[in-house]
Amino acid sequence: MRKLLLTILLFLPLPLAAQTIQLAPAPQTPLPPLSQAGPLGADLFTRSGSTGMVMVVVRGKEVFFQGYGETAPGSGKLPDEKSILRLCSLSKIFATDLLIKLVHDGTLHLDDPLQLFAPRGVHVPTWPGRAITLKDLATHTSALPREVGRAPRGENNPHFTFPGYTFRWHWLPTQRLKYEPGTEALYSNVGFDFLGDAIQKAAGKPYASLLAERTTTPLGMTETGFTPNAAQCNRLLQGAHNEGPCTDTQNSVASAGVYSTAADMTLWLEYLLGTGPLAQDPAAQAVYIDPHDLVHQSGLDHPGAPSGIGLGWLHQFDNTPSAIIQKTGGGAGFLTYIALNQTTHTGIFVAVTDGSIETHINLFKNANNILLALSGFPTIPIPPPPPPTKHHARAKPRRRSAH
Repeated sequence: MRKLLLTILLFLPLPLAAQTIQLAPAPQTPLPPLSQAGPLGADLFTRSGSTGMVMVVVRGKEVFFQGYGETAPGSGKLPDEKSILRLCSLSKIFATDLLIKLVHDGTLHLDDPLQLFAPRGVHVPTWPGRAITLKDLATHTSALPREVGRAPRGENNPHFTFPGYTFRWHWLPTQRLKYEPGTEALYSNVGFDFLGDAIQKAAGKPYASLLAERTTTPLGMTETGFTPNAAQCNRLLQGAHNEGPCTDTQNSVASAGVYSTAADMTLWLEYLLGTGPLAQDPAAQAVYIDPHDLVHQSGLDHPGAPSGIGLGWLHQFDNTPSAIIQKTGGGAGFLTYIALNQTTHTGIFVAVTDGSIETHINLFKNANNILLALSGFPTIPIPPPPPPTKHHARAKPRRRSAH
């Protein structure tokens, strides 16, 4: 009965006006068994129309993992904990984890201007009396656009390999800021590319080496990085469309380039929740900007309107026990999502590959509901999606992350 009730609560379609419900002041006790994640994930996968999906839930010392669908269309093989995944924009929260570590080392500061880390002779655009800072880059308030634009004609760059370091730093001085940094939020992939460049220059070593030294090696995340070998590429999940080669993505280390596995992401969730042997500094998950203090924000609300903007992270339902800290990702045939509820030390990670049918389901909002249900909170009503449509073949794959 409890399983049926949770499923009904999670996916019952209600009108949009019904979304402003009162969240529970505290989770129900005892919490639902973590085994409920299995059928909830199966429902999410079926409704998503995806080719394959992996889902990890960590709650305290409990861990749940399940693979759904196929590793590639027609493979008949279930994705497992060692399937290789593109994390896409979840790469950004690895970058801000490094950022906070370097801040605490005194290696750099959040209010350092980007100009401090620019190549010799390159001028970073400014607003009168206001420079772009590292905090602006990390909170999507730098006034830089989402992307640098298309690659030069004739180039066929694999996913997350454009723009490279030289291209973007030649591009940057040509930009004119349209508003004062820190006053508006616009989701910016290229902003995080520059943040990665600043982190690398401040540390005096390649970003990939720094990430391994400070994060992935201490956590035991042995298959998380940017240069998958042939054996790993053979384990990369494939969706319904050809998304190009599995290749070196060090041009997008901080914005979108990280490869990983569900096994490694389990360790990452434990680190974020503080339930493993190492715990992330709370400063990395803190709120740094109140959206109400901004003139405008765009591109930050895929799982719902944010109540707080952090360093890469976005917050929902702040100042309630059911508060969620989350990050979305997408591109190269993947959608990815991670969300945390620190009240119950529960976190969820989901990665799906695209299918031949576009169901328009909001994967992020529905994953939030799985997190809330397993944390003992009421779920948030979601309006029903429009009817499914068939994917059209794409002549060229998209080269950047979608979220």
